[in-house]
Amino acid sequence: MRIRLLAVGSKMPAWVEEGVETYRKRLPRDFSLEIEEIPLGQRGKNADIAKARAQEAQRIRDKLRGDEYVVALEVKGKPWTTEQVAQEADGWRMSGRDIALLVGGPDGLEPTLSAAADRTWSISPLTLPHPLVRIMLAEQLYRAWTLLVNHPYHR
Repeated sequence: MRIRLLAVGSKMPAWVEEGVETYRKRLPRDFSLEIEEIPLGQRGKNADIAKARAQEAQRIRDKLRGDEYVVALEVKGKPWTTEQVAQEADGWRMSGRDIALLVGGPDGLEPTLSAAADRTWSISPLTLPHPLVRIMLAEQLYRAWTLLVNHPYHR
C-alpha cells in the first residue's frame, strides 16, 4: 500500500522536510508515504479565493488515480483517535488500494473535492499551519503502523 499526501503548497522549510523524513524513513515499504506538492492557486491583492481554490482542486484531481481511496483532511472532518487511525490504516491495507490524503491550501479544499472523497478526517479542531500538518500526519501514520505491528513506539 502506498500512501500519497497531495498537499497544496511548496517550498517547505528545511525543518518540515527533516521532520517528515524522520517518520517516512521508519515506515516499511508496504506502508510507504509519498508527498506530492500541489502549486497554490493564484492569490494576490483582491484575489478571487474561490477561483484559487478551484485551481488547486483541479490540480489535485489531475494527480488522483482512479483506484485510490481518497481521504480529505478537513477541520470539519471526523476526528480520529490514534487507535482509530490505526484501524483505518488497517482497513486501507486490507482493501488492497493505495491511499490519497488531500490537504488544501490556506483557504482549505474546494467543497466539491471534499464531498467526492471517500472519507474526511480532522487531525485537529485547531487551525494548524500546513507545514506542521505534514509532520503530524507523518508521525501519526508511523504511530498507526507501530500499533498494527505491536511495536513499542506507542505506549
